[in-house]
Amino acid sequence: MDTLNPVQRRIHQAALRLFAEKGANQVNISDLAQEAGVARGTIYNNLQSIDDLFQHVASHLANEMHQRVVKSFGATSDPALRLANGMRFFIRRAHEEPHWGAFINRFSMSDESLRGMWYGPPTADLLSGLASGRYNFREEQLTSAISMIAGSVLGAMFLVLEGHRTWRQAGSDAAELTLRALGIAPEEARSLSTGELPALPLPD
Repeated sequence: MDTLNPVQRRIHQAALRLFAEKGANQVNISDLAQEAGVARGTIYNNLQSIDDLFQHVASHLANEMHQRVVKSFGATSDPALRLANGMRFFIRRAHEEPHWGAFINRFSMSDESLRGMWYGPPTADLLSGLASGRYNFREEQLTSAISMIAGSVLGAMFLVLEGHRTWRQAGSDAAELTLRALGIAPEEARSLSTGELPALPLPD
């Protein structure tokens, strides 16, 4: 949200919390003004519509997380390690920022801009791993593999948000089981999924 002024950023952060808690169609101007701690007139001056605000928040979250995950890879070229780390980044962030996690968990399979998160780095790493022989699945199964990754991440995030598992437990399990399903040997999948996870870089 670097292009937003401080008031707009405050409104967007409040909207993220409200959308995560109430849903996309249950937030009104009064709710938003109260949550953001500003006057209703301030909301009207900085907002076209609630629907437009939702789309802007969703698009920003997708682009920002995509950029941060890609930046985290650095010189790491192994598609399996990149995938394991990418999955665990999402799950750890759900623990660190519960409203962010709740928003992603609630809308990422229904909103087009959020669905794009699953077709960025994960798709590139799947194709790279398949071409190099690192993974073992048929190319026509690519869409199903992406859905498997998304489902594993969202399921693990839910466990973390509900307090059933720690982010380390849920993240490592999701990454390990996914890598095994893609053809990585069990011991290596476990090793790749339990290593120290680096910090998630800030966006440029």
